[in-house]
Amino acid sequence: MHGCLRFISMKIIKRILLFLIIIVIIGYLLPHPFVMPVEGAGKSSYNQQSFWAYPWGSSITHKGVDIFAKERTLVKAPAYGIVLFTGNINKGGNVVVLLSAKWRFHYFAHMQNINTSAGSLVNTNETIGTVGTTGNAKGKAPHLHYTITSMIPMPWKADKQVQGWKKMFYINPIPLLNKASS
Repeated sequence: MHGCLRFISMKIIKRILLFLIIIVIIGYLLPHPFVMPVEGAGKSSYNQQSFWAYPWGSSITHKGVDIFAKERTLVKAPAYGIVLFTGNINKGGNVVVLLSAKWRFHYFAHMQNINTSAGSLVNTNETIGTVGTTGNAKGKAPHLHYTITSMIPMPWKADKQVQGWKKMFYINPIPLLNKASS
Protein backbone atom coordinates (compact mmCIF):
# COMPACT_ATOMS: atom_id res chain seq x y z
CA MET A 1 0.00 0.00 0.00
CA HIS A 2 2.77 2.47 0.89
CA GLY A 3 4.51 1.87 -2.43
CA CYS A 4 1.29 2.66 -4.26
CA LEU A 5 0.91 5.95 -2.35
CA ARG A 6 4.50 6.91 -3.16
CA PHE A 7 3.87 6.20 -6.84
CA ILE A 8 0.72 8.32 -6.82
CA SER A 9 2.38 11.16 -4.94
CA MET A 10 5.39 11.12 -7.32
CA LYS A 11 2.99 11.17 -10.25
CA ILE A 12 1.18 14.18 -8.74
CA ILE A 13 4.48 15.98 -8.03
CA LYS A 14 5.63 15.42 -11.62
CA ARG A 15 2.34 16.82 -12.96
CA ILE A 16 2.58 19.86 -10.71
CA LEU A 17 6.17 20.50 -11.80
CA LEU A 18 5.21 20.11 -15.46
CA PHE A 19 2.31 22.53 -14.94
CA LEU A 20 4.63 25.08 -13.29
CA ILE A 21 7.20 24.77 -16.08
CA ILE A 22 4.47 25.33 -18.68
CA ILE A 23 3.20 28.40 -16.80
CA VAL A 24 6.74 29.86 -16.61
CA ILE A 25 7.32 29.24 -20.33
CA ILE A 26 3.97 30.77 -21.28
CA GLY A 27 4.77 33.81 -19.11
CA TYR A 28 8.02 34.31 -21.02
CA LEU A 29 6.49 33.73 -24.45
CA LEU A 30 3.67 36.23 -24.03
CA PRO A 31 4.34 39.50 -25.82
CA HIS A 32 5.27 42.38 -23.55
CA PRO A 33 4.21 45.65 -25.18
CA PHE A 34 5.38 48.66 -23.18
CA VAL A 35 4.11 52.25 -23.00
CA MET A 36 5.22 55.26 -20.96
CA PRO A 37 3.53 55.00 -17.54
CA VAL A 38 3.19 58.79 -17.05
CA GLU A 39 0.98 60.56 -19.57
CA GLY A 40 2.92 63.11 -21.64
CA ALA A 41 6.31 62.24 -20.09
CA GLY A 42 9.43 62.17 -22.25
CA LYS A 43 13.15 61.59 -21.85
CA SER A 44 13.58 64.93 -20.08
CA SER A 45 11.05 63.86 -17.40
CA TYR A 46 13.51 61.51 -15.66
CA ASN A 47 17.23 61.29 -14.94
CA GLN A 48 18.95 58.86 -17.32
CA GLN A 49 21.40 57.87 -14.54
CA SER A 50 18.95 57.40 -11.65
CA PHE A 51 18.51 53.61 -11.85
CA TRP A 52 20.69 51.86 -9.27
CA ALA A 53 22.05 55.23 -8.12
CA TYR A 54 24.05 55.10 -4.88
CA PRO A 55 23.88 56.55 -2.26
CA TRP A 56 20.18 57.33 -2.25
CA GLY A 57 18.76 58.40 1.11
CA SER A 58 17.36 55.80 3.49
CA SER A 59 16.89 53.36 0.59
CA ILE A 60 20.70 53.25 0.13
CA THR A 61 20.35 52.40 -3.58
CA HIS A 62 17.70 53.85 -5.92
CA LYS A 63 16.22 50.75 -7.53
CA GLY A 64 13.98 52.50 -10.01
CA VAL A 65 13.46 55.78 -11.81
CA ASP A 66 11.54 58.90 -10.78
CA ILE A 67 9.37 60.29 -13.57
CA PHE A 68 8.53 63.93 -12.83
CA ALA A 69 5.22 65.46 -13.89
CA LYS A 70 2.55 67.81 -12.61
CA GLU A 71 0.53 66.53 -9.68
CA ARG A 72 -2.51 64.51 -10.76
CA THR A 73 -1.02 63.68 -14.20
CA LEU A 74 -2.44 60.30 -15.26
CA VAL A 75 -0.43 57.15 -14.52
CA LYS A 76 -1.06 54.39 -17.06
CA ALA A 77 -0.37 50.67 -16.99
CA PRO A 78 2.80 50.29 -19.09
CA ALA A 79 1.87 46.67 -19.91
CA TYR A 80 -1.17 44.46 -19.57
CA GLY A 81 -1.41 42.38 -16.44
CA ILE A 82 -3.08 41.82 -13.10
CA VAL A 83 -2.99 44.26 -10.20
CA LEU A 84 -1.62 42.36 -7.19
CA PHE A 85 -1.62 45.14 -4.59
CA THR A 86 -2.89 48.64 -3.99
CA GLY A 87 -2.46 50.52 -0.76
CA ASN A 88 -0.41 52.90 1.30
CA ILE A 89 3.05 52.06 2.66
CA ASN A 90 5.51 54.15 4.65
CA LYS A 91 8.16 55.11 2.05
CA GLY A 92 6.13 54.59 -1.11
CA GLY A 93 2.93 56.29 -0.02
CA ASN A 94 0.09 55.28 -2.34
CA VAL A 95 1.39 52.33 -4.34
CA VAL A 96 0.27 49.86 -6.99
CA VAL A 97 1.97 46.56 -7.89
CA LEU A 98 1.19 45.03 -11.29
CA LEU A 99 2.26 41.57 -12.53
CA SER A 100 2.76 41.45 -16.31
CA ALA A 101 4.10 39.01 -18.91
CA LYS A 102 7.64 37.70 -18.53
CA TRP A 103 6.92 37.49 -14.78
CA ARG A 104 7.64 41.17 -14.23
CA PHE A 105 6.40 43.18 -11.28
CA HIS A 106 5.80 46.88 -11.94
CA TYR A 107 5.89 49.02 -8.79
CA PHE A 108 4.37 52.51 -8.85
CA ALA A 109 4.89 54.75 -5.79
CA HIS A 110 4.05 58.26 -4.49
CA MET A 111 0.73 58.31 -6.36
CA GLN A 112 -1.81 60.99 -5.43
CA ASN A 113 -4.79 58.75 -6.29
CA ILE A 114 -5.15 55.07 -7.08
CA ASN A 115 -7.79 54.27 -9.71
CA THR A 116 -7.60 50.47 -9.67
CA SER A 117 -7.86 47.66 -7.15
CA ALA A 118 -6.13 44.37 -6.35
CA GLY A 119 -7.32 41.58 -8.61
CA SER A 120 -8.13 43.90 -11.52
CA LEU A 121 -6.99 42.99 -15.01
CA VAL A 122 -5.58 46.04 -16.75
CA ASN A 123 -4.74 46.72 -20.36
CA THR A 124 -1.73 48.61 -21.63
CA ASN A 125 -2.37 52.36 -21.35
CA GLU A 126 -5.26 51.95 -18.85
CA THR A 127 -5.30 54.62 -16.12
CA ILE A 128 -4.29 53.19 -12.73
CA GLY A 129 -3.79 56.43 -10.79
CA THR A 130 -2.22 59.87 -10.76
CA VAL A 131 1.20 61.36 -10.01
CA GLY A 132 1.61 62.68 -6.48
CA THR A 133 3.85 63.33 -3.48
CA THR A 134 2.82 60.66 -0.98
CA GLY A 135 5.13 58.65 1.26
CA ASN A 136 8.69 59.93 1.55
CA ALA A 137 8.09 62.19 -1.49
CA LYS A 138 6.07 64.57 0.68
CA GLY A 139 7.47 68.09 0.24
CA LYS A 140 9.32 67.14 -2.96
CA ALA A 141 8.44 67.73 -6.60
CA PRO A 142 5.54 65.51 -7.77
CA HIS A 143 6.75 62.34 -9.44
CA LEU A 144 6.07 58.66 -9.97
CA HIS A 145 8.69 56.29 -8.62
CA TYR A 146 8.69 53.36 -11.07
CA THR A 147 10.49 50.05 -10.59
CA ILE A 148 10.43 46.79 -12.56
CA THR A 149 11.48 43.55 -10.87
CA SER A 150 11.65 40.04 -12.21
CA MET A 151 10.27 37.00 -10.44
CA ILE A 152 13.01 34.99 -12.14
CA PRO A 153 16.47 36.15 -10.93
CA MET A 154 19.08 37.12 -13.51
CA PRO A 155 22.41 36.35 -11.76
CA TRP A 156 24.46 37.75 -14.67
CA LYS A 157 23.17 41.22 -13.67
CA ALA A 158 24.62 41.07 -10.16
CA ASP A 159 27.71 43.17 -9.49
CA LYS A 160 30.01 44.14 -6.63
CA GLN A 161 28.31 47.48 -6.00
CA VAL A 162 26.50 48.01 -2.68
CA GLN A 163 23.54 45.61 -2.63
CA GLY A 164 24.66 44.38 -6.06
CA TRP A 165 23.37 40.84 -5.49
CA LYS A 166 19.86 42.32 -5.34
CA LYS A 167 20.34 43.77 -8.82
CA MET A 168 19.68 40.35 -10.34
CA PHE A 169 15.96 40.85 -9.54
CA TYR A 170 15.70 44.36 -11.02
CA ILE A 171 15.25 45.45 -14.62
CA ASN A 172 16.53 48.87 -15.63
CA PRO A 173 13.37 50.66 -16.81
CA ILE A 174 15.26 53.50 -18.53
CA PRO A 175 15.82 51.75 -21.91
CA LEU A 176 12.12 50.81 -22.00
CA LEU A 177 11.09 54.36 -21.06
CA ASN A 178 13.43 55.82 -23.69
CA LYS A 179 11.99 53.56 -26.38
CA ALA A 180 8.42 54.45 -25.31
CA SER A 181 9.35 58.16 -25.48
CA SER A 182 10.54 57.94 -29.10
